[in-house]
Amino acid sequence: MNPASQATPGDRPSPASSSAGSPAPLFPRTPLLSGTDVEAKRAELLHYFHATFDRYESLFEVLTCDEAYYRKPISLRHPLIFYFGHTATFFINKFMLAGLIEQRIDPRLESMFAVGVDEMSWDDLDDARYDWPSVAEVAAYRGKVRAVVERVIRDTPFTLPIGWKDPFWAVVMGIEHERIHLETSSVLMRQHALQYVKPHPAWQPCAEHGEPPANDLVDIPAGTVTLGRSFDEPIYGWDNEYGTHRAEVPAFQAARHLVTNREYLGFVEAGGYADDSVWDEEGLGWRRFARAEHPTFWVPDAAGWKLRLMTEEVPMRWDWPVEVNCLEARAFCRWKARETGQPVRLPTEDEWNRIHDHAGLADVPHDAPANANLHLDHWASSCPVTRFAHGELFDVVGNVWQWCETPTYPFDGFDVHPIYDDFTTPTFDDRHAIIKGGSWISAGNESRHASRYAFRRHFFQHAGLRYVVSEAPVINPASSYETDTLLSQYAEFHYGDEAFGVPNFPKALADIAIAAQRRFGKGRFGRALDLGCATGRASFELARAFERVVGIDFSARFIQAGVKLAETGVLRYTMPDEGELVTYHERRLDALGLAGTAGRVEFWQGDACNLKDVFTGFDLILAANLIDRLYSPRRFLADVPRRLKPGGLLLLASPYTWLEEHTKREEWIGGFKKDGESYTTLDGLKDLLATDFELVQGPQAVPFVIRETRRKHQHTLSELTVWRKRS
Repeated sequence: MNPASQATPGDRPSPASSSAGSPAPLFPRTPLLSGTDVEAKRAELLHYFHATFDRYESLFEVLTCDEAYYRKPISLRHPLIFYFGHTATFFINKFMLAGLIEQRIDPRLESMFAVGVDEMSWDDLDDARYDWPSVAEVAAYRGKVRAVVERVIRDTPFTLPIGWKDPFWAVVMGIEHERIHLETSSVLMRQHALQYVKPHPAWQPCAEHGEPPANDLVDIPAGTVTLGRSFDEPIYGWDNEYGTHRAEVPAFQAARHLVTNREYLGFVEAGGYADDSVWDEEGLGWRRFARAEHPTFWVPDAAGWKLRLMTEEVPMRWDWPVEVNCLEARAFCRWKARETGQPVRLPTEDEWNRIHDHAGLADVPHDAPANANLHLDHWASSCPVTRFAHGELFDVVGNVWQWCETPTYPFDGFDVHPIYDDFTTPTFDDRHAIIKGGSWISAGNESRHASRYAFRRHFFQHAGLRYVVSEAPVINPASSYETDTLLSQYAEFHYGDEAFGVPNFPKALADIAIAAQRRFGKGRFGRALDLGCATGRASFELARAFERVVGIDFSARFIQAGVKLAETGVLRYTMPDEGELVTYHERRLDALGLAGTAGRVEFWQGDACNLKDVFTGFDLILAANLIDRLYSPRRFLADVPRRLKPGGLLLLASPYTWLEEHTKREEWIGGFKKDGESYTTLDGLKDLLATDFELVQGPQAVPFVIRETRRKHQHTLSELTVWRKRS
């Protein structure tokens, strides 16, 4: 083992940030939010804030002129004046929400600088024109914000530990948010024209470079990965870190080193950027749009390749890690697989964590420099991939972020923070790939093993790749939240919390059905049919007693929700709160005591008025809130006897809300005058079912509540009847 390898990444002095030959103080680490001395913690947080605010402002000192603040480095993001103001307004906006302050500083700026541009598509050009304030005005505003934050930290009462729900959590949130933008702003500066940036003594790049190593493979043994954090852990985290995730990871091999510029040169010289066969559809679209022929930070030069750093161009550093987007990294892996005949690909998030565990690493220590090019402890750039050994590998953390195949997704038990509900949720779209390990500038929460950041796959960060060799397929967890209004409404209706003391309707019906089957159905619990099953709660509930349950609904969207629950045990969706605001919900079969039923349930799309012949031989059929929404309820009732075994039960529940938009008037079963007298739906059911069925239970009212928004609910009574098929 290399003597530089340690159990924690920390044992070297900081060559980049020293003056007069002595090491500069370490950039403060994310503070523990526990302890017994409130005043000492207050002082620590105050230091953490000022050090971060100062470091962020020093980054903007690399800009050469005011024009550099207003010219966009790339068309898909705001100019840098926005980011200069954004992190300051974030403090004020979140402090207002948390109740830490009662008055804004400048409502105009706090609106203008509130929301950044998520680079959702490489061709989603932003042509908006803003009346940006002057650099001096924003600098003065930042000074006012500094004073407000300092006053809040000095004067606001708080207790330890500071938890997720404490108002003071917003203080650390603002500081960690600024550290994120310290990194993302540095990337924009790296993409700026050279005339707009200049070297700066606080941002000196690494001077070390040499011949790159051959990149061989290291065996990573199979093992269990356990991820996720508890909400009471006394250290700051972003919402996607919380919850639980556990996976068994088969053995695989990992590249010892990050892919260097020299190793990637083989791909470039082999014509990789012109070889469509190694690019997926998304990658081809980006490559053609960007007209990419080589990595973005490579600069062609008559004397050979140069490398663009944050403030200058230097001769190519062949032993430094290549920096590419995820689409380029994937294309390289496909090319490497073809060249070597091995199953080369990017690691999954679980595999990256196995590499981290195999290396025996821990987070950056609070009192020593990192044994990794991490947390601004060394240089303002990458460095040779041979510089920091971590067990058998190098740069398991630090130097550059490492792209993963895994799109970001919520762990089981995920929740959004009440004052920052859109930090992660917009990225649950299978389009944002997770990056792990951190880069030279990743500080605070970014440097922690538990952190989970993700970017669109065409996005540029200080990010490169380490490839793995594995026969195991990449299986990505479901990440998206259902946003369809009606689907979410039914998901909440089926799996959400009770409202106003009204029991869950699908469960109540299933309980009645099971009890009726014991009483009237001779105790036969073979097969049940849940017609109009919607998102499937009653199907899972019936499977507590029945050997097999078939759920059928006309809506493919609803069926897919049931299928997702049966396969993964989890359903996630948003619900309207008020106006454009939504809340995020995660429902789990195991939390409902239904995990063991999933294997006995199957879902099909179908038309209750025209069921396939295979759907016969049932001991019980439940049709909940269905008949008054069918285009031909009479046809359904005429057909249903042949679907049941002799002695089988038919449960019908409906509020009898007959509307011509769903059912033509001549198809109504009741709810009208007949021979001058009121003719109810129950009358109609008795007439239509009399030949084949006897009414054995009901009618009885079963209430239900459907939530539309936080403050608007629909309360309804459904009439339930139980019919037994004659033998």
